[in-house]
Amino acid sequence: MRGDHSHLTIMLEAVASYDNWIWHAYFGVAGSNNDINVLNTSDLFNSMLNEEMPDVPYEINGVHYSRGYYLADGIYPTWAAFVKGFSSVVDEKRTYFTKKQASARKDVERTFVILQGRWHILQQPARAYEVNIMRQLMYTCIVIHNIIIEDNGYNLAENDWVVEPVQHIQRTWIDRCDARARRMRELRDREVHEGIRSDLVEHLWDLRDDL
Repeated sequence: MRGDHSHLTIMLEAVASYDNWIWHAYFGVAGSNNDINVLNTSDLFNSMLNEEMPDVPYEINGVHYSRGYYLADGIYPTWAAFVKGFSSVVDEKRTYFTKKQASARKDVERTFVILQGRWHILQQPARAYEVNIMRQLMYTCIVIHNIIIEDNGYNLAENDWVVEPVQHIQRTWIDRCDARARRMRELRDREVHEGIRSDLVEHLWDLRDDL
C-alpha cells in the first residue's frame, strides 16, 4: 500500500506527449512505491543505454543538444534526461519557466483522465483480477487509445524532427559494457541537466507574451 491511498495499488509509469499519445508505459509495479522506485525497475532508458535509440539533435538558446528530455516533477533525480521546475524561485524568469513546465507536465495527467474516461473497465475495482490480467488490460487500453489518436490525425512522420539512424557496429562484450557505462554517466549528468534548464529558462523568456 501507499501512504497516500487507503487501498492496495499497482502503479503505471507512462510518458505522454501534448497530443495524449503514450510513448512509454510500464505497468504492474505493486506495493509501497514512489516514482523513483518505479523508475529504478522500469525499462524506460534501456534503448538509450543499449545504444538502440537514435540521436535527436536540437538547439536551445544557441546551444546544441543531441538527446531529448522528459518533463518531471521535483521527486525525480537531477539527471540530464529530466527537466524539472524550480522548487524556489528568485526571479521572474524562473517563475515563468516553472509555470510553463508545470503546465506542460499536466499532459500525462490529462492522458490518464482520458484513459479512464474512455475505458470504464479501468475505473472498476480490480481485486478480482490477477496482476498479469490487469497488465494485459492496461496495455490493451493504451494500444487502442494510441490507435484512436493516430486515426484522429496524429502522424509522427509529419513532425519536423531530424532523427539520425542508429549505426549498428559489431563490438566486443567489453566495448558494449564500456559504452553502457558511458551512456549511464551521460544520462545522469547533473551539469547537462542544469545547462538544459538554464537554456530553457532563457528560451521561454524570449518567447513569452507581454507580462
